[in-house]
Amino acid sequence: MAVTSREIRSPRRMSSIAVPRPALGNSAYIVTGLLAVLALYVLVSAVVGWGQTLLDDWRYGRPRTFHLTAEVGRAEETVGPTRLIAMNLDRQVLILEIPGGDVNKTRTIVGPYLVGANEDLTPITMRLADMNSDGLSDLIVGIKNEEIVYLNRGDSFGLVTAEERQQILRQMPGR
Repeated sequence: MAVTSREIRSPRRMSSIAVPRPALGNSAYIVTGLLAVLALYVLVSAVVGWGQTLLDDWRYGRPRTFHLTAEVGRAEETVGPTRLIAMNLDRQVLILEIPGGDVNKTRTIVGPYLVGANEDLTPITMRLADMNSDGLSDLIVGIKNEEIVYLNRGDSFGLVTAEERQQILRQMPGR
């Protein structure tokens, strides 16, 4: 018997079949880019929010406080002007009226209770304007994008009634 040797592997090369590869490279770049933009947006929003809170801290303090001094037609104003102090005390809006600067005659106006996250940091502003054309300065309290009108009744400020509101709206230009 004769011994012959053969190679176990076939000398023929197997033809390679081109299998289409999914284009994950391009979509991976797109997804990564979108995630980076989202992360940048969140970061910028956090920095802007922190900056706004810091500016409000410098301007209004903690608790948020706003002060206004003016002549509003009080009998006590012979000594000096009336002082109005608006405060946001743990979400409760509170306005102190000190007629003529006499702290013994201080009046308190209780405003709305603010509901929501971080509302204890919401600044309260005030301005005076004659809303009902009676010659007396009325108090307008600003909370975010809302304004609450307290009419000057001569000896104190009071909320507007429904009838007074309709009268004020009729007097406004453009209505």
